[in-house]
Amino acid sequence: MAVQTPKEIVAVLDEYIIGQNEAKKAVSVALYNRYRRMQLSKELQQEITPKNLLMAGPTGVGKTEIARRLAKIVEAPFVKVEATKFTEVGYVGRDVESMVRDLVDVAVAMEEKDQMSRVRASATAEADKKLVRLLVPGIKKEKRQNNMQEMMSLLMSGQNPAEGEPEEEVDDNVLNQRLSVKEQLDRGLLENTDVTIEVEEAGKVNPMNDMMGQMGIDMNSMMSGLMPKKKIKRTLPVSKARELLVQEESKKLIDYDQIYQNAIERSMQDGIIFIDEIDKITSGEKKQSGEVSREGVQRDILPIVEGSTVSTKYGPVKTDHILFIAAGAFAELKPSDLIPELQGRFPIRVELNALTKEDFERILKDPTNSLIKQYIALMNADGIKLVFTQEAISRIAQIAFDVNQGTENIGARRLSTILEKLLEDVLYEGPDMQMGEISITEDYVNDKLRDIITDKDLTRFIL
Repeated sequence: MAVQTPKEIVAVLDEYIIGQNEAKKAVSVALYNRYRRMQLSKELQQEITPKNLLMAGPTGVGKTEIARRLAKIVEAPFVKVEATKFTEVGYVGRDVESMVRDLVDVAVAMEEKDQMSRVRASATAEADKKLVRLLVPGIKKEKRQNNMQEMMSLLMSGQNPAEGEPEEEVDDNVLNQRLSVKEQLDRGLLENTDVTIEVEEAGKVNPMNDMMGQMGIDMNSMMSGLMPKKKIKRTLPVSKARELLVQEESKKLIDYDQIYQNAIERSMQDGIIFIDEIDKITSGEKKQSGEVSREGVQRDILPIVEGSTVSTKYGPVKTDHILFIAAGAFAELKPSDLIPELQGRFPIRVELNALTKEDFERILKDPTNSLIKQYIALMNADGIKLVFTQEAISRIAQIAFDVNQGTENIGARRLSTILEKLLEDVLYEGPDMQMGEISITEDYVNDKLRDIITDKDLTRFIL
């Protein structure tokens, strides 16, 4: 996609995130610097490392959303991990290197999707040919016994001797029927017609695969080379059967070795890893029994952020130019409580502000994916037009702000709990109501939330 300037990146972020201009500006510059770096000589490119960011601010103010939207803007591999899920080497828990492996998995999925879109036309043509043969089968020949040499040949090629295309004869009558069915397929007249196809059985979850993946070993690939994949029969409408067949044909047309190489390069040059709750692995001045382990996690994360090579099932990945964004509330602690070496690897510090009543108002109605727009769309599915007055929106924003001040401050997430409680009856009655319009007014808000607003104990329990 076309390169976007920092101002253009901020403009896109503004469509989804209210306020936090300082953070948006910092991440947009960090992202654009990647483009600047790629314009330099290869020697200088290796010397310039990303300026990692550390975001500090209360929960629910947009830290994660900024990072996630940033990755979508540039179609970069992105993973979010919680620092608290990792443990020091020697303890039971996730290895810090798994964040890089997760990133490569995301990159592989992105590359596979890109390549599949390029071969979709060819794959669809092959899928339609299969559908024609399935809808108008030929005259089956009597199956002859495979001799030992043929069976060994099939096994060596990765096929199951019990499977394979059954031999059939196609006479003029079958040929004419197939021509007729192909024409109907091309015109979209058979989309709801049932057809029986053979598909590969979905692999079962095996904990051993995850354990081996932590060591950079792909058990699935190893086992698939030794054992043929089992196929099952499914009867589906032509429209759904075609999609499965297109996926199957696409996999035959794309080069997975190239996908893995591209994914590794994409991870190394464009990858973004968001490390949330980084403040939870600091101990500050408090001496706790788990302090050694917490500091140990920081020391384990350090070489990943500094730049090291991680083994994955697709190949080695260097982390030198992956962009790391760390975030935490830092309510009781501060960024300086991190070990000095790790602090130095996050040179850009950004503080996100707590949300005001005016911020809540804008969050409710301005973003492209605002909560009010989401509820309006949901009710529209039942043929009901949901309308919020400006006074109602202001009142909801004020209640969210007051509840956050009086109880735990969970930021914009408070709006979801309040709106769900406010619209509980509307959402429940909606499917049985006649088509019409429902207006949410200030009086309706006060009436529905009166008990919760006045009873602080109830507020803590429900909101």
